[in-house]
Formats: sequence, structure tokens, C-alpha cells
Amino acid sequence: MRRTGTTRRGALTATGALALGAVLTGCGGDDEGAGGKQPARAATAKAEKALREKAVRDGALLLAQYDLVAEAHPATAAGLEPLRAAVAEHGKALAPPRAKGEPKGDKAPPAPAGPVSADPKAAVRELAAAERRRADAHTEALLTAGPELARLLASVAAAAAAHAYLLTELAEETAV
Repeated sequence: MRRTGTTRRGALTATGALALGAVLTGCGGDDEGAGGKQPARAATAKAEKALREKAVRDGALLLAQYDLVAEAHPATAAGLEPLRAAVAEHGKALAPPRAKGEPKGDKAPPAPAGPVSADPKAAVRELAAAERRRADAHTEALLTAGPELARLLASVAAAAAAHAYLLTELAEETAV
């Protein structure tokens, strides 16, 4: 006797057909000849550049905070250096591409707000909190980023979350 109703194979086939239909619909080119997509692309590029610039500014602030903590508490410097180097690399990866002939915008990194805690454990915990905020900000930015930038932001957010964990562990190991 043959089974009636929805089977797993039938559901998967229908889902695949719907996905294929959605992809093919998205590939249609009604406006391309008329230039209808050019303003949308320009707006997307502008929004992506703004996201990248904000991420780079936030990273520069975090780098300055790493430097202040390492300077104020030299015993933590060795543990902070690999994480600081990774944050610097993230900044390079997130930097918006420059147009030909555009001057390189090397500005002095901004100083982080507020003084560093006198307690080394508290200072490292503050860095962990800053990394968590950075991970949250990058995760939130995924909603408006294009596919390529979204993948990069997701990677940097995951790294920032890992940094927050490692910094929390470092704070526990730090002697007062």
C-alpha cells in the first residue's frame, strides 16, 4: 500500500524548488538596462563604507585602551599583546578600500574615554567588556551589511567574543 501525505523527500524537493525559484527570480534583469540599480548600488557602497569606517574607529579606540592597560599594568602586557595584534589586523581588514589617488588617512588613534583602573584585574575586565561590546556591535551591523562585509564582520565579531573570554580568564590569573 502506498503512503499518502507529505513525506520527507517530498518536502525537501518542494523546498529546493522554492529556493531555486527565489534564486532565479533574484537573477532577473528588468532594470539593469535602464540603469535602475545604479543608485541602489551607490547607496549600498556608501552604507558599507560608513560601516567599515565606524568599525575601524571602534577598533582604534580599543587599541588605545589595550595600550593604556599594558602601560599602566606591565605584568599584563605579555598576555594582551597577541590580542592587541589581532585587533590591529582586524582594523586593517575592515578598512574601506581607497580609490586611486586617494591619500592614505593615517590619523592619530583616539584616546579611550576614562582612566584605566588601578587594579590590574579590573582593567583587564574592562577590556573584556569592551571586546564584548565590539562583538555585539559587529553582530548588529550584520543586518545592514552586504554579503562580503557581513562575512568579515561575523569573523571579527567571533574573534572579539573569543578575546572577551580570554581576557576574562586573564583577569582571573592576574595578580593584584
